[in-house]
Amino acid sequence: MKRLMWLGPAVLLLAACATSAGTASSGVGRGGLGVTTDAAAPNPAAVNGSAPQGSETGNGVPVPQALDPNRSVILTASIAMKAADPWAMADKAQAVATGLGGDVVGLNQSGSQDQRVASLTLRVPADRFTDALRQLRALDVEVVSSTVDGKDVTDQFVDLKARLAAKQSEEQRYLSLLTRATAIDDILKIDGALSNVRTQIEQLQGQVNSIASRTEFSTITVSISPSIVPVPTTTSAWDPAKTVAQAFATMTAMLHGFADVAIWMLVFGWIPLLALAIAVIATRSRRTLRTT
Repeated sequence: MKRLMWLGPAVLLLAACATSAGTASSGVGRGGLGVTTDAAAPNPAAVNGSAPQGSETGNGVPVPQALDPNRSVILTASIAMKAADPWAMADKAQAVATGLGGDVVGLNQSGSQDQRVASLTLRVPADRFTDALRQLRALDVEVVSSTVDGKDVTDQFVDLKARLAAKQSEEQRYLSLLTRATAIDDILKIDGALSNVRTQIEQLQGQVNSIASRTEFSTITVSISPSIVPVPTTTSAWDPAKTVAQAFATMTAMLHGFADVAIWMLVFGWIPLLALAIAVIATRSRRTLRTT
């Protein structure tokens, strides 16, 4: 009996120790797995090759990150920049778009020499939108302004596809009725309704394709103006030879002026002398007549 009394508490003590040890080991195991998973989990930004949210690249301008890929978003951007040669910079901007799988849908270049300006419209794949902005801002330019706009059309896109599916199902029902119709009047009615449904299907399909194209490709408008290069002001040292040359030039100009006046006096100076002589003769004639 005494042995049994001692054996019971010993068994209970061993069971409690085993339970606590198992709980601790399982907790450590779960914690280790969690830490390993977090450490080994790749950074989405690193996988996608994009900088973290709010990072600054290219002229210190923050580049927005891509939105939720599960949403249908129409992304557009507008960048105004200055460059020493806007036309050459426009070529580089085109190379950025084509290098990312996009294209150029509009290009305008005008001006001459230092007054050249350029504007172009680029289309790039939506998943490379952030990369395109980053590469454009990384060019040797001064970014004056930059705007990015995103229009979420997910609900509209889902609604259009649902309406399109409904109209396509309706088309199949009319086709089934058409195959079973025997009366001419019924065939004409079904054919008219089928034509109307097909017209609606084409319209809906066009809207779906338009939104799909605008969400798959983003538009970036770039305007490039010439950068104003300040002219350095240099202060030249005093040059006696230059002063002497300016003095001689001034004296020569004055002599030329005096010579011109002398020539004018020689050519037209007799006119006032003749008028003075006539006045003197007339005065003497009057005096002679008075004395007589």
